[in-house]
Amino acid sequence: MKKALIIIFSTLAILFIFLFGVGTYLNTRPPVIPEFKDDLTVYIQPHTEIGVVLDSIYTSVKHPARARAAVKRVGLSQSNIKPGKYTFDKKSSVYSAVSKIKFGKETPTKLTFSGTIRSKQKIAQRISRQMMVDSLTVINALRDPEFCGKYGFDTLTIFAMILPDTYYMFWSSSVDQIFDRLKKEYDTYWTDERKQLAAKQSLSPLQVSILASIVDQETRKKDDYPRIAAVYLNRLRKGMKLQACPTINYCFGYTLPHMYTRYTKVDSPFNTYLHYGLPPAPISVPPKACIEAVLHPEKTDYLFFCASPNFDGTHRFATTYAEHARNSREYDKALVVYLAEKKKKQAATGK
Repeated sequence: MKKALIIIFSTLAILFIFLFGVGTYLNTRPPVIPEFKDDLTVYIQPHTEIGVVLDSIYTSVKHPARARAAVKRVGLSQSNIKPGKYTFDKKSSVYSAVSKIKFGKETPTKLTFSGTIRSKQKIAQRISRQMMVDSLTVINALRDPEFCGKYGFDTLTIFAMILPDTYYMFWSSSVDQIFDRLKKEYDTYWTDERKQLAAKQSLSPLQVSILASIVDQETRKKDDYPRIAAVYLNRLRKGMKLQACPTINYCFGYTLPHMYTRYTKVDSPFNTYLHYGLPPAPISVPPKACIEAVLHPEKTDYLFFCASPNFDGTHRFATTYAEHARNSREYDKALVVYLAEKKKKQAATGK
């Protein structure tokens, strides 16, 4: 009899534990969660009101009432929403969505540097348009010697550290986190092999970037990169001045519509018509293709080049100054005609 009672009580105890567990699960599990009507991206700034966040969620789901229940169950509030970019596809549950916002589980975003970048303002603009950090914070950082110094650059040479590419990081990343990532990619790019190729040209990685920035500003024709790089490397080896027009344009803040001899008299360490060797820093953010052109220049004896009188973006190259002078005269004559026709057209159209 006693043994039977023990078996009965043991069975009842096990049943009670089982039912208690089931009840606890049913009372604490996420409710049946509605799906989103469509993909949704939510951007949360540090001082974004929670009402704005919730409105964007409630208007994007099929069942707002159940969404409100999910928000209440998660306990999302003004005090615990985390800044960031959060992307949810239409199969996401509201419970998982608001949980990510509460615990700061951001969706990685793209930060892309592409095209011509000639100034700190342009860098700041590119970053602020794609990330949460504002442009003024970025500019102030780029102008800060201490900030640039911790990466091994100064306020002028910092251009060299930025390699045009697409980087994945969190939208809420601070300016320090962004540049930490850029420095990491820079260090990864400059392998021992590339450093050896630079040394073969008697250049440091920074000097490669400086020359690459000049090549970049000389042409939009990628096929010309290795040849133009070779011309400048040949001039450096012979102890000739680079006489690179883009360095003059840099001195004038890239405001010169055309190059004239009088501009080459500007007093600046970046004026390669006055000073021998490379300028002290890159004159733009050098693309990887231009860096590779400096590391793998064309094998040629060319020492000169000038823009083609066809104004098609190509160049005419020469090994002797006499040949270069003829090319330059042809270009100058074509330029006079081009400018006259342009002025005539503007007068006719009023534009």
